[in-house]
Amino acid sequence: MAGHSKWSTIKRKKGALDAKRSKMFSRIVKEIIVSIKEGGSDPEGNARLRLAINNAKGVNMPKDNIQRAINKAEKGDEDLQEMTFEGYGPEGVPIFVECLTDNNNRTVGAIRALFTKRGGSLGTNGSLSFLFDRKGVFTILKEMVNIELDELELELIDAGAEEIEEEEETYEIYCPMAEFGAMQKKLDEMNIEVENASLQRIPNDYKILEPEAAQKVLRLIDEFEDNDDVQNVYHNIEMTDELLKALEEAD
Repeated sequence: MAGHSKWSTIKRKKGALDAKRSKMFSRIVKEIIVSIKEGGSDPEGNARLRLAINNAKGVNMPKDNIQRAINKAEKGDEDLQEMTFEGYGPEGVPIFVECLTDNNNRTVGAIRALFTKRGGSLGTNGSLSFLFDRKGVFTILKEMVNIELDELELELIDAGAEEIEEEEETYEIYCPMAEFGAMQKKLDEMNIEVENASLQRIPNDYKILEPEAAQKVLRLIDEFEDNDDVQNVYHNIEMTDELLKALEEAD
């Protein structure tokens, strides 16, 4: 399953996005609200809420902010809906957009307009399902692991891990969506604190573009992610060394 480290790099441009703390916190607040609406405000009995709170802590979101989000959800003031959009951007690159919104018409109009503006096209739901696999992705800090990588792999494979990739300061663990809960439980049992965990849409094939063409698509990705209703955007551009160099020079 080569290429997952490249998937981390695919979102490199989103390092700049994630630096916008207020935007990042806003997305986590929305996730907390939706998770409470689904399963209640007790993290012990609501795995999705527990995950959202854990991710909030992973990006150093203040405890007061987390509690305010929980209180807001309990009051039921916001009615957020999950929406997904599938389409093709410039160069025929498939793009999958996940949203949480309190106004479906506004979100549909905005997403459709961005596809059209950049020469893309919005497709029907399910049209890209064969291009992406939903997988659990767990990020853990190396400093939190007190065993060797080989031993870690053996432990986590039993819980459904398909691949573990070593980065400079972290391990990235990939598992099937169906094994997401089992992987969470296994890491808890091993007393390994998770820096971030999520279900992501991993492309099962990558598209190589010339840097200039790729940057056109990445500009569209940035515009999607600048929209307040958008939670995540996925695509399958291969982040080649040539493209990474071009992006660094453009920054």
